[in-house]
Amino acid sequence: MKLLCLDVGTVRIGVAKADTTTRIAVPETTITVDRSEWDELRKLTRKYQTKWFVIGMPRNNRGQETRQSGYVKEFARVLKREIPGAKVKFQDETLTSVLAEDRLRARRRAYRKEDIDKEAAAIILQDFMEGFSTPTVDANVSDEPNIDFGDRMDDEDFERRSRRVKKTSSTRSSRSARITDEEDDYPEYSGRPERGKRHGKNGGKAKFMIIPVVILVVALGVVLGAVGWYNAALEAVIPGVNCSGNSSEEACKPVAFSVVSGETTEQIANNLEAAGLIRSALVFNLNMKFNHANAESDNTLKEGEYELTKTLTVEEVTKRLIAGAGSNVFSFMIYPGETVKSIKSRLISEQGYSEAEVTAAFSKTDYGYPILQSQDFETITAQGGEVLEGLIFGNTYEFYRGESVENIVRTALDAMQKTVEENNLEERYASRGLTLAQGITLASIVQKEAKSADQPMVAGVFYNRLAKSMSLGSDVTAQYAADIIDPNRATYGSNEAIVEIDSLYNTRVYAGLPPGAICNPGITALLAVAEPGETDAIYFLTGDDGLMYYSSTDEGHTRNIHEHCAELCSIAL
Repeated sequence: MKLLCLDVGTVRIGVAKADTTTRIAVPETTITVDRSEWDELRKLTRKYQTKWFVIGMPRNNRGQETRQSGYVKEFARVLKREIPGAKVKFQDETLTSVLAEDRLRARRRAYRKEDIDKEAAAIILQDFMEGFSTPTVDANVSDEPNIDFGDRMDDEDFERRSRRVKKTSSTRSSRSARITDEEDDYPEYSGRPERGKRHGKNGGKAKFMIIPVVILVVALGVVLGAVGWYNAALEAVIPGVNCSGNSSEEACKPVAFSVVSGETTEQIANNLEAAGLIRSALVFNLNMKFNHANAESDNTLKEGEYELTKTLTVEEVTKRLIAGAGSNVFSFMIYPGETVKSIKSRLISEQGYSEAEVTAAFSKTDYGYPILQSQDFETITAQGGEVLEGLIFGNTYEFYRGESVENIVRTALDAMQKTVEENNLEERYASRGLTLAQGITLASIVQKEAKSADQPMVAGVFYNRLAKSMSLGSDVTAQYAADIIDPNRATYGSNEAIVEIDSLYNTRVYAGLPPGAICNPGITALLAVAEPGETDAIYFLTGDDGLMYYSSTDEGHTRNIHEHCAELCSIAL
């Protein structure tokens, strides 16, 4: 059985792989966190034919979860949604980046931050696998040394045995005393400092110089301790729990809280602490003074009856009290590259809207925005596509509870209209022979085909193919057609069958652009179509190493497939 391990960061994700028959974790790659990470992770699952993930769970030196722990848990929740059937296990890890850098430094070769991330993921995965051969120390579970960790392991085995994985290696624990809990980036360890030598009077001076240094160290420790305490007190009373669509979770049960007319901020803070909704009234007051003292806006805490949960941070509680009891705001994120089908599904599952209301709002074409005018709605509908595909701009939006789906759609359409106008996209697309609708459609294909950095060159390749009256030949369009016609792949089960699907969306069969977009493109893809890269290439592919390879001839493209795409080019669509 194959496993993928993720060392999740806010900028990059380190990836490692392992086959349980060899039980050796190997650094694989890094993925940039720019909303393209889900496509990259899907490619990896198809490449290695696995949906088993081990994710590093960061903790501080006392074994407690941190703000980053909550970020990792939220990432895992989205991972399960984006990759249906994904099985996720957390592996406790502390200071893996430090250990990874030590290993790389010991090899006496140049390395980059990306190499540290990959190495850290490999360390986490190796710890996870080694735990399976460790006899259990749980008194409630019978001893079972020398577990057979082979390809026959099923879901139940994975769940049962993964509970026995040891949390942290002793090597990293022994180093934790030298590094504070609050550090995010660790300086290079340059060796032990050279001891001072005593020569006559200089030795006496050295003694006296130690005193202010000690005072400075103690003062610094006090400051760091205070900062650490303050940051910890800003966290939720019960951190790491996402209550979206999860009201059955005990931590998500609402707690009634009242703000009475005439109460001071200090009184409200004390009441919040007494109700167990925040960790510290003092920190609440400091946060108000530091972050909400702008006289230009109304940042007063409003009277009223609230329902709060213990999963809210101090800042989240503060914003709700400032907004007022009647606001009850919720956030909804639309991702660049996400399809309308996915957005509709999440509005139903995460926000509780009815299928009928969602379907009606996304079927309307008379919202009045100019971006709707050049769309070929009749052909899109006839081909089974979504009429608003490509026009829902990816962003994080805030709405009041009870907001109609129609207004949610209108807000996203308004954001796309502003993006088009601010970047003069209609004029820039027209200068290249495309209508606005065609430019957005091409941008949606570019969005699915390439990472942000590669999108201009890929757009250039597609322009070259259009100029030569060649078909775009894009597999992602065939995949979109298959998702419309046969989403479960009951009939079209092979790549050969999918690329031959008779649909105007399938650019492997029909020349030119499809009748509409295949996803909702982000700003980088929209701009890539406006300003494509200069190239004479008419072919491109993503290699097994994650890099893009281009060619201007059939022979060169065939060579690129053989040399760089032995595995990825054969994965299922």
